[in-house]
Amino acid sequence: MGLFSKDIKTMDDLFVHTLQDIYYAEKKIAKALPTMIEKANDPQLKADFKHHLGETENHILRVEEVFHMHGVKPKAVNCPAIDGIIDEAEEVAGEVADKQVLDAALIAAAQAVEHYEMTRYGTLIAWAKLLGRPDCAGVLAKNLTEEKNADTKLTKLAESRVNLHAAE
Repeated sequence: MGLFSKDIKTMDDLFVHTLQDIYYAEKKIAKALPTMIEKANDPQLKADFKHHLGETENHILRVEEVFHMHGVKPKAVNCPAIDGIIDEAEEVAGEVADKQVLDAALIAAAQAVEHYEMTRYGTLIAWAKLLGRPDCAGVLAKNLTEEKNADTKLTKLAESRVNLHAAE
């Protein structure tokens, strides 16, 4: 279903479609993270990726909770944006031989994913409130907070040592 599909007629339809989009994205990310964990060399980066995998599994459960709260069966719709971000990350990671540079590339890829998720969750929270669903907004806000925290941790790790080692 495209963004301007005939199936999207109301804000509620748009909210559900975007919820389906982030559901697909979270599931795709959960599948990609084990490979990123395996490729990471920096021990803290590995640990952060492992931690975020657990968070991502919880994000999936929370999105399912919002579907149920909203009276809709959980369903994913293809998300070409997250597919492209993950495909690009896999392509770049496959081309980097230097382990320190690879870690920098993995952080950059992970942050591209985080930023996509933050935009989706921010939009969903705003729409949930608009639709009179502060309960759904509250659940989605937990995911947004964790995505922002993951991004901040990655920035600190990159700036404190990973990028420095990659530049040596």
